[in-house]
Amino acid sequence: MSKRKSRYATKNNIHRIGFHVIPKNDKQDKLIRSIKVYPITVTIGCAGTGKTYCSAGTAASLFMQGKYKKIVLTRANVPTGKSLGYFPGTIQEKMTPWLLPMLEVFEQAFGKEKYKYMINKGEIEIQPIETIRGRSYKDALVLVDESQNLSLDELKAISTRLGENSKLILMGDPAQSDVKDGKDLLKFCSLIKKCGIQLPVVEFSVDDIVRSDIVAELVRMFIKEKL
Repeated sequence: MSKRKSRYATKNNIHRIGFHVIPKNDKQDKLIRSIKVYPITVTIGCAGTGKTYCSAGTAASLFMQGKYKKIVLTRANVPTGKSLGYFPGTIQEKMTPWLLPMLEVFEQAFGKEKYKYMINKGEIEIQPIETIRGRSYKDALVLVDESQNLSLDELKAISTRLGENSKLILMGDPAQSDVKDGKDLLKFCSLIKKCGIQLPVVEFSVDDIVRSDIVAELVRMFIKEKL
C-alpha cells in the first residue's frame, strides 16, 4: 500500500497533510477558531491582515473533513473599475477575476486537478449575490467577500437563509467601501453586539498586517489621509 506524500504550499505558512492553516498572530488564530465553532463569523479589517486567506483556508480544511457538500463563493457586485457586465462569458467566468484571492487558496489546498474537478462538479460554486439571497444552503460553507459593499437588507437576506449544517463567513474592509454609505456591515456588527447574539466579529487593525512593511505603511497613510 503506497503512502500518501506530504505536500507543502509556499504561501503564508500553510501546509497540507490533510491541510490546515497556521495562524501568524492572535487575531488570525481567533478567526480560524471562530469559523470552526460558530455557524456565522464576521471578519473586518484592512488589507494585508490575512482575513480572506485564513477564512478560505479554514473552509477548505473543514470541507476535507467530509462534513460539507459544497463551498459557495460570492461577493457584492459593486465594481471598483469596470462593471461585471463588461467581462465576457458566463456568470462564473465573469466573477472569477474578483474571487481569485479565495480561489487561489482552494487550488493550493486541494491541488490543481481536484480543484478543477470540484469546480466542474459544483462542489465549489460561484454565485452572484442576487442568487445567494434567494436560496437556502444545506451542508455548505458560504463565503462572502467585500461584504462592506452589502446593504443591510442584503445582509439580512443572506444571514437569515443559512440552512442546516452550514457556515457563513462575511469578510470586509469598511475603509474600502465602494458604495455611497458603506456602513451597513458595521451596523450589522453593532446590532449583533447590541442584541447579545453569540456570533463572533473578528476585527483586524493595521497592527495585524502580516504582509510586507511597505503595505502596512501604505495602509496607515491612507487611513491618516482619510482616503
